[in-house]
Amino acid sequence: MSSTERAGRKEWIALGVLALPLLLVSMDVSVLYFAVPFISADLGVNATEQLWIFDIYGFVLAGLLITMGSLGDRIGRRKLLIFGAIGFGLASVAAAYAQNPEQLIAARAILGIGGATLMPSTLALIRNMFHDAGQRSKAIAFWSAVMMGGITLGPVLGGFLLEHFWWGSVFLINTPAMLLLLVLAPMLLPEFKAPAGGRFDLIGSVLSLAAVLPVIWGIKELAANGFSALPVVSIVAGVVFGLVFVQRQRTAAYPMLDLSMFRNRAFSGSLAANTIGTLALVGNAVFLTQYLQLVHGLSPLKAALWSLAPSVLVGGAAPLATVLAGKMDRAYVIGGAFVLGAFGYGVLTQVHVGSSLAVPLVGAGLLAAGLVMVMTLVTEAVVGSVAPERAGSASAVMETCAEFGGALGIAVLGSIGTAAYRSDLPADAAAPLREGLPAATAAAAHLPGQAAEALLATARHAFTHSMNVVAVVGCILLLATAVVTTLTLRGTTHTPQQPTPAPVEDDASADRLQMAS
Repeated sequence: MSSTERAGRKEWIALGVLALPLLLVSMDVSVLYFAVPFISADLGVNATEQLWIFDIYGFVLAGLLITMGSLGDRIGRRKLLIFGAIGFGLASVAAAYAQNPEQLIAARAILGIGGATLMPSTLALIRNMFHDAGQRSKAIAFWSAVMMGGITLGPVLGGFLLEHFWWGSVFLINTPAMLLLLVLAPMLLPEFKAPAGGRFDLIGSVLSLAAVLPVIWGIKELAANGFSALPVVSIVAGVVFGLVFVQRQRTAAYPMLDLSMFRNRAFSGSLAANTIGTLALVGNAVFLTQYLQLVHGLSPLKAALWSLAPSVLVGGAAPLATVLAGKMDRAYVIGGAFVLGAFGYGVLTQVHVGSSLAVPLVGAGLLAAGLVMVMTLVTEAVVGSVAPERAGSASAVMETCAEFGGALGIAVLGSIGTAAYRSDLPADAAAPLREGLPAATAAAAHLPGQAAEALLATARHAFTHSMNVVAVVGCILLLATAVVTTLTLRGTTHTPQQPTPAPVEDDASADRLQMAS
């Protein structure tokens, strides 16, 4: 396909095929929310093992994204997608029938490896299938909507399955979709690889893993347990390995990342916007979930169902962003979307204990709609600002930044919320009350009626106060980001593209291209 050729029916059908792995990988982040109590009862999981069951998937996925993006550029994106689907499907079966916590943790780690192959492959293939900028914007809008839909549907699907089947069903749901992908991918998805990718940089891969994992782990530990020396040392070690990784990419004969990408304002500015957008979105989700369950007293399943309400606003956000970006400079649309997200945070500043559910849900909907618009446009900017043979590594960098943004959202906004919560408590507050709303709720269950009500009233008031403070901080952050992003990305909509290489249809074609080069 030439750089000016428009995609046809086959490419649009292939986009639907790419939605399968994207939907499942995004759902796998949240589908475990309701399953943990059942898993704990069946396998005898302790608190530490429970944390690892939750976190190992995200840790491995974040650590391997850059490696897998670079690998896909070299061996072929479709091939990597198929390998990832096989691994993801087999690991899902292993997780479903795990006999002890160790087996489940190992299976979740393999799921993370599979997820790391699938995420950048889907976005890179979109870059290679849709060369027309207008069509690519629509395809990426669909990609963004599917990803957000998977994250939202995960808890609801998990709750439904657990009401009718055993806990392993939340993993087995992946297998039929992966089998369908294995059948359809060779028929509908083209193969693409860099014509002269060179040897795979194994040392660079190890360094990228050593840089990302300690930082992600350290940030999450600080968010979960407060300040301590080990997480700080871990973050510092990760930063040091990151600097070594950058130096390696400057001197390696066949680097994993082309560092010249970062000199492009469209690329680097969009990465920063995506990181902050993810930070704001994930940070709010932590508070909204607790508000629905512990302030309004909704069951987890009801809370998940109510959390679908903002989807009414979110559903049209990605297509709207694409339409607006076609009529004006993309930077102004991104800036306006950040302002819309800030307005959502402004609504959340008005939430209190007795608020109608409409107030937090409208606020969350406006916030999510604005940030989905941001993520749609910056994703298109990232993949559109690099040559197609670099699309895999560029997509991986963007996904890694999103993982950092999510971790920072929990850590930074969570820490601000904790400080605000404790500042609203009386000086002689009991220990369970000072630990947070979940601990106070658990303690109230063992107290007589009036004492329990008093404890809960104090904790809920302090929590909504902390939620308001976080919303004020988030509003200011997004307004500042709107200004900086608009100034940074202005005029980058039509960034010149490097020549588009011909698609590689199979391994033999790849060999011929490499010989010709």
